[in-house]
Amino acid sequence: MFSVSKVRAFVTTPTCVVAGVFVLAGCTPTLTVTTQATDPTPLVSIAANPEAGTGVDPDTQVVVEAELGRLTQVSVLGPEGEVPGILSEDGSRWTATETTLDYSASYTISAQAADARGRVDTMNSSFSTLEPEKFFTAQVSPNAGEVVGVGEPIVVNFNKKVKNKAEVEAALVVRTSQPVLGAWAWRDNRTVEFRPKALWPGDMDVQVDLNLTGVQAKPGVFGKTNTSDSFSFRPSMVSVVDANTHTMNVYKAGELIRTIPVTTGKPGFETRSGTKVLITKERSRIMDAATGGTTLESPDYYRVNAEYAMRMTYSGEFVHAAPWSTGSQGSANVSHGCVGMSTANGEWWWNQNEIGDVVVVENTPIIQGDDGNGLTVWNAPWDEWLAKSLTGPQFTQPITPDPAAQDSLDALVISSISIS
Repeated sequence: MFSVSKVRAFVTTPTCVVAGVFVLAGCTPTLTVTTQATDPTPLVSIAANPEAGTGVDPDTQVVVEAELGRLTQVSVLGPEGEVPGILSEDGSRWTATETTLDYSASYTISAQAADARGRVDTMNSSFSTLEPEKFFTAQVSPNAGEVVGVGEPIVVNFNKKVKNKAEVEAALVVRTSQPVLGAWAWRDNRTVEFRPKALWPGDMDVQVDLNLTGVQAKPGVFGKTNTSDSFSFRPSMVSVVDANTHTMNVYKAGELIRTIPVTTGKPGFETRSGTKVLITKERSRIMDAATGGTTLESPDYYRVNAEYAMRMTYSGEFVHAAPWSTGSQGSANVSHGCVGMSTANGEWWWNQNEIGDVVVVENTPIIQGDDGNGLTVWNAPWDEWLAKSLTGPQFTQPITPDPAAQDSLDALVISSISIS
């Protein structure tokens, strides 16, 4: 559509001739209008984020947009070469697939766009990212490559106190070979842990991504780099100890495989009820009551060599072979807090279990909470766990995306675009 942009008006008076005399009166003037039309539609234009400049936050995703047209070429160059990106279906928006940039790095953006009338716009821009003066780092447990039991939480320890907990927590991603509902929770200013609502499923791969580049633990203290660590959960092993029936039911992958007569802590030395995670595994161990504060003069003092020992708490609760109490196993609680069984059963059970496997103790008068005396995260009710989370409940993300979805994504990922 065209509109009148300039108007010029001329009044012309026809000449009236009467008896050789030019007469103006009585003649009707004619208005002649000439126009000059222009197209008001703006030309296609390109804009980029970030704009040209210095000190750009590394936690910035590069975006290039065309207004009133389509991008026909985009190239973003950084210190490691082309930055890959995805073009929107309508061709108006290019988005870098990398959500963070390098520190102290220079980037250049070159782009071209065209509209339906063939008009073209080009853009060349450059920017550089900031150079932080202070950094923080993080360490993940379980360690990379480990195979652990289903009781192990994911623990991230930071080398500096974290003030911006929500920002840091949002940068932590748990990926699993099957979706699991879980949540992060802060134990203190340097430690955050992830656990599912229930125990982990067994026989599963896990990847933990710490996307900390550009993230600030507190103002001016930046995550040094992004890291990714992988480990695995072995098939589920859960042993349930009932202090009333003096038995231990052993479950592998959810199936009961053996019931073992046991003894637990006697009055005054009761084993704590709760869900415990095995934290050490020793073929034999000297058990000395003095380490728990019992004096040598006390009738409760002991020093014995316990075989097939696995620790449940830092304060000294173990599962181990106890041949000296076989007469009470299955009928009475006579230990100083450990779960004891015969040597034959102890050897079998020790061979079945590994660090990270689970022991649930029931029906004792002392209840263990999430007190940090061992890996006690499972003793926190789910609502209490969520109260210590800044990002709330979430399903873990897949380690490998769906192949069909990945093929579609790969078709759109570009480092340089040419559209015919």
